[in-house]
Amino acid sequence: MTTSWNYPDPALQNELRKIADAIVTPGKGILAADESVSTMGKRLKDINTENTEENRRKYRQLLFTTCPVIGNFISGVILFHETVYQKTDDGTPFVECLKKRGIIPGIKVDTGVVPLFGSNEECTTQGLDDLGKRCMQYKKDGCHFAKWRCVLKIGKSTPSIQSLIENANVLARYASVCQANRIVPIVEPEILPDGDHSILICQKTTETVLAYVYKALYDHNVYLEGTLLKPNMVTSGQSCPKKASAQEIAEATVTAFQRRVPCAVPGVTFLSGGQSEEEATINLNAMNQYPGKRPWALTFSYGRALQASVLRAWGGKDENIKAGQDELLKRAKANSDAAQGMYVPGSVEGKAGAADLFVKGHIY
Repeated sequence: MTTSWNYPDPALQNELRKIADAIVTPGKGILAADESVSTMGKRLKDINTENTEENRRKYRQLLFTTCPVIGNFISGVILFHETVYQKTDDGTPFVECLKKRGIIPGIKVDTGVVPLFGSNEECTTQGLDDLGKRCMQYKKDGCHFAKWRCVLKIGKSTPSIQSLIENANVLARYASVCQANRIVPIVEPEILPDGDHSILICQKTTETVLAYVYKALYDHNVYLEGTLLKPNMVTSGQSCPKKASAQEIAEATVTAFQRRVPCAVPGVTFLSGGQSEEEATINLNAMNQYPGKRPWALTFSYGRALQASVLRAWGGKDENIKAGQDELLKRAKANSDAAQGMYVPGSVEGKAGAADLFVKGHIY
């Protein structure tokens, strides 16, 4: 019978729900520091710094040893595998540095995007084969939530039914494996902003993608109260001649979620999607000021939009570590305010200014 499946046992439900709720504590969000070795290399190249393991470690050390006040704004950090096992200069594991600041360590568990055979240049995400074993180990090593990114594209014939079904099922299977290992899954179906489509097309596509995702999560018996969603904001395409305002983005995004995201989901932790630091903050703020129903927390899980100014201030130089940390604190506080609808646009200036952080076809 279709009703013969079981809910997780009460202890597991309680553990997953507490972790998810803690991540979306009012005024707090996620720092996505899960860049792969190659992606981190691109970031370091921009500041004329060599992509070595030591330089990557020193940069992550800068982030994770920022003064404990950072814990007032950041609830979780998504780590890359290499970073989970790195330590500070004094031998303290990075995971412990985060815990001391009241920050929950998380981990990126997908192993990258690959072409989806037979599709129109679409893709899926790999890493399911040994996911259970890896999640079990990550949990032992102090990681309590995970992230898995699937990528979808807006075009004349995309996303296709094949892509919608495949990526939804991959996300659902990942989520169920995580929960079986006491890890909260962040479900990330990212619709790339590439293209000249209107905000209306993006809204319709977002609603469609989310419908497939939550049907798959239901089919896989995923406990929604122990999950988080990491989606794109609903915006016009990067090449669209009419750029949507923050208020239009807020209305389109919240409306799409009202129609497709169950109220059992504790929170939505947005990706920045190549927006500038200020744009990402302003748009998040507008959503939290939107008068419509918002049964889930709306907060941030930013990578580039939290780190662009940090990298420029640091510049790969030890004497600039404090300057880099100050930039992180400023931007984290700005997004904390935005997650509560309290940010004043233009009130925080960073080293990256209004720099465009868009990367065409961003598949890492």
